[in-house]
Order: sequence, then C-alpha cells, then structure tokens
Amino acid sequence: MRISKAWLQKYFDEPLPNTEALCDALTFHVFEIDGVDKHGDDDVLDVKVTANRGHDCLSHRGIAKELSAILKMRLAHDSFVSEADISKPTDAVTVSIHSDLCKRYMAGYIKGVKVGPSPAWLKEKLEAIGQRSINNVVDATNFVMFNTGQPLHAFDAHKLGSTDIGVRMARAGEKMMALDNKEYALTESMLVITAGDTPVGIAGVKGGMPAAIDETTVDIVIESANFDSVSVRKTAQALKLRTDASARFEQNISPELAAHGMKGMIEMVQHLIGGEVVGFVDVYPTPVKQTYVAVTVEQINNTLGTTFTGADIADVFTRLGLAYKEESGVFEVQPPLERLDIVIPEVLIEEVGRIFGYEAVPATPLPKFDTPVAVNAAFYKGEKIREFLQGQGFSEVFTSAFSDTGERTIANKVDGTRPYLRNELATNLAEALEKNIHNKELLELKQVKLFEIGIVWKGGTEEVVYDLAVEKVKGMKGVDEYRAELDAMLAALPEPTAYDTLPLSATKRYSSFSKYPYIVRDIALWVPEGTDAQTLLSDIKTTAGDLAVHVYQFDQFTKEGRTSLAYRIIFQSFEKTLTEAEVQPVMEKITESLKSKGFEIR
Repeated sequence: MRISKAWLQKYFDEPLPNTEALCDALTFHVFEIDGVDKHGDDDVLDVKVTANRGHDCLSHRGIAKELSAILKMRLAHDSFVSEADISKPTDAVTVSIHSDLCKRYMAGYIKGVKVGPSPAWLKEKLEAIGQRSINNVVDATNFVMFNTGQPLHAFDAHKLGSTDIGVRMARAGEKMMALDNKEYALTESMLVITAGDTPVGIAGVKGGMPAAIDETTVDIVIESANFDSVSVRKTAQALKLRTDASARFEQNISPELAAHGMKGMIEMVQHLIGGEVVGFVDVYPTPVKQTYVAVTVEQINNTLGTTFTGADIADVFTRLGLAYKEESGVFEVQPPLERLDIVIPEVLIEEVGRIFGYEAVPATPLPKFDTPVAVNAAFYKGEKIREFLQGQGFSEVFTSAFSDTGERTIANKVDGTRPYLRNELATNLAEALEKNIHNKELLELKQVKLFEIGIVWKGGTEEVVYDLAVEKVKGMKGVDEYRAELDAMLAALPEPTAYDTLPLSATKRYSSFSKYPYIVRDIALWVPEGTDAQTLLSDIKTTAGDLAVHVYQFDQFTKEGRTSLAYRIIFQSFEKTLTEAEVQPVMEKITESLKSKGFEIR
C-alpha cells in the first residue's frame, strides 16, 4: 500500500523521523518497504502489508498505530476517536439484509450536499498515493477508506429510485452497469446491493452507474458495510474486477470498522461537502463479541529465549494499544476489535518480540540431545538414491503434484487443467524428459537422464516413491537397466544407524540460462598427429567470443594416418534471439583462424 509520510504526520504532534529511519522502523519491526517515491515535498512509502495484517493495516491509521508503538511516539490524533454522532435514527432510508454474507450494513442519509471539485489539500493527499480526484463526495469516501481501512460508497438518493436498500444474492441473468461504464453479468453466487429490487452495487466490489454521484446530486445515501471476505474475493475474481474496496474486504475486516468509517464520512460532510445529516440505519444482526487472550511471562521468555520482566511486556502491550489485566505474571489481553489476528498466545509472543526488536533477542545455544538421534529411514533411502543416480549422470527434477488423472480430486483447484493429485510420477517425468531433450546440446549431454523422489496419492494413502526417465539413445543404457541397478543397490543397503556425510561436488556450479533460443554449429578439421585436442578447443572458444556459451568436442577418428576432430559450438544471447546473420560471421572468423594455423577444414 502507498503510504504518505505527510498524511502519517497528521496523527502525531511530534515530528516523525526522516524517511530512511521511518523505513527502517517498519522494515525491522513489521512490514518491508518496497520503495519510496517523491510527490512534491512528500515522501510516499510503498509498504508491503502482509496477509495476516491486511485487516487492520491497509490504512494510514493502521500504519500510524504501528509506528506509534515502534517509535514510542504518542498517537495524538486517532481517527477512531471521533466526535461525530451517528446515533440519530431515520426512516428516510431502510435496510434489509437477506444473506449472512453481509455481517453489518450502515446507511446514512444526507440531504442538501454541494457536489464540486475537492479542495487542494484533499486532491494532493489522494494524488500522492496514486488516486485520481473525482469530486468532493467520492473523494471523501476514498479519503476515509485510505485513512481508516473501511470502504465506503455514496449513492445519489434520487437516482436510486427507492431508498429501500437491500442486500441479497444476485439472480441468474441479472446484469448491472458499473461505475467503470462496463456491464457485468451477475451469477447466483454474487452478493448485490439493491434499491427496491434493482441491483445498484456489487457488494464490496463496485457501485452501479445508475446511482452515480455527479454535479446534479443533492441528497446522498452513504454505505458503510461489512461483507464476507471469501464472497468478495470470488466475485472480484469471477468478474475480473479487483478494486481498492475489494482488496480490503478480502482481508476479512472487522464489522466494527463500519461505524468508524461512517463517523469519518460524517466529519467530511460537516467540514467539506456541506448538507444536513438526516439520520442513520444500522443493521447489525450478530455484533462481534469482545475476546480475551491470555499469555504468561514464562511463555514469552521460554519461546523467545529472553528474560523480559512483566514491566517490559506491559510496556509493549500499552504501546500497541492492547488493553490488559495482569496478575502473578499472567496477562489477560483484550485485543482491539480491528485486530482479528490476535486469537492465540503465540501472536502476543510475536508482538512482544517484534516491538522490542529481534536483534534484542540473544542467541541461545540449543541443548544437546541426551540420546543419539534416530535415523529417518525414508530420508536415508532418498539420499542413497540421489547419491547413486547423480553418480550415474542423472539430474533430479521436481514436477507438479497436480495431474490430469488420479484418485483424489482437489477441492480448491489452482487451475482448471489439472484437477487431481498425482498417483504416479511417470507422466510428469515423461513431460520433463521431452522438454529437456531439446536442450541437450546446450547442456552438453549425450543422453538426458532424469529422476524424481516425490509424494503420490494412491490407494487412499500418501506415499513417497521414486521414478526414472531416460532418453532412448542407441548404444546407451535404458531406463530398465538403470532401474535394475538401483533396485539391487537398495536391496543391499543395511539398516541405517547414522547419517552418512555425502561428498559435495565442487566441480559443478549453478549458472543462470538464457530464455532465448540457441543456435548449434559444428566444425570438423584434419589435424596433424599429436595435436592437443583440448588446446584446440580453447582456441575455438577464444575466437568465438561471448556468444559461444558452450564449446565441446563430440567426435574423433583416424583415417589413413590423419586425425579428424569435430567440435560443437552453442551460440546464445541473454538479451535477444540470435539470427543467422549474427552467427555466420563468427563461424567464418573461426574457420579463417583455424586455416591460418595450417588446419584443413573438412
């Protein structure tokens, strides 16, 4: 999320530290920073909010609260502490919820608003985080969302046709023209907002064009609601319509945020838009209950390897805004209702560790085992298989656990093409072999040989198995021969009593490969008896230059007292696809160089 430093500063009376220090504070205690951009005099941080904190930190308020705890700076102006009154009831708008996918729906009716351009300060704040200014009403809803994390939507009350607002599942065949001027076909799995019985919004995703705010708008209905995270995500994916609002609902935000969002919007109405607040409707079938999580000083120190005192821990909880009661080293913590992640003691332990800073956690040696470590037979066997096959020139591959066929179907498919868990390795290995055969020259191989050790799901159980795939090459061993040798080796293995120390080869190093196609050229020449083939290979490499990624000898024979040597040259670029026009001059250069040394090109 893009976070404006100037916006954050509004939460504090003390000046924030410089941007570099701010980035370090977040990176080392809560979230990584993907980058910093300048927007006029403002610095905008690209904060990589992790999935476990999306419910409370996809907002400036959430990040400000984190900085308050990390930097020990008082959060002097909390947007959740609002004086706006949202208790006034009204019958100017009604709300009915017909699905448990909507946990809360608040509607506020405001009349006499003056729609127009936003003031410069609001435009600057939104533009700094990459948002386009539309008008003061829409900009106000966006400001509140990026400030508090609660998405809002504003409807033109008169364009709705009815102020009887409903929340229900869409019906088969229903369509809606959204604010992006695209018509979307709805399905029965999608939640919609209706006016009367007409869809005017896709719940949690996008509002409808028929009730859009424009310069003719006088009265508005403000929506501040809470929708099921899975439902919103599936709808956004199905419609290929991911929005800033859906990104927040997908993180399962608390229904309690709806009230804070409505209060924030009412303050914007009073100070920015104008108009009279008529009243509110709040349908909240099952209010969230306050939870409590207990953790002890002993648990925290045993887990982190620290010697924190109760006072140390109390300080962290206070800085994080976690209400607690402490007795005899037991902390009973009352998480803020927006902190949906605090449900087990381990989360509180992590909070203590990260706020203190993991650099403050001392390195503690692990205790020694009193008894010898038992050998995992399956792991030992796998290592022996690897050792044997790699010694035979095999390469290990790791293929997908998903398959076109199998005994177990996948409930949540990654894609629609492979809906089963594999029950054997052979099919995927055959595909891998076919792909790698085409790169044989590039890999300097005479025969492609692959193996895999992996899990299959067969006969109702999971099992670790191995399999081989070998290219058929005349005069060379096939897969059955290698399998027989491997089975004989495994049959002769004694029961493991200790892990072997396997030798690490220092001759082979990983090197990246180009994504562009390669070109193969061969050159053969007659050489005098006694010519060193390796020296000749080095000469060819030097002459060929950087485009020759591999050069190797592939043939040698003697006829009538003369020796023939043949070399294969692989040309490839890391920047583009090579052409014949680029390779041919290099081959001519190699040919002329060899001729100048007295060699006869065949």
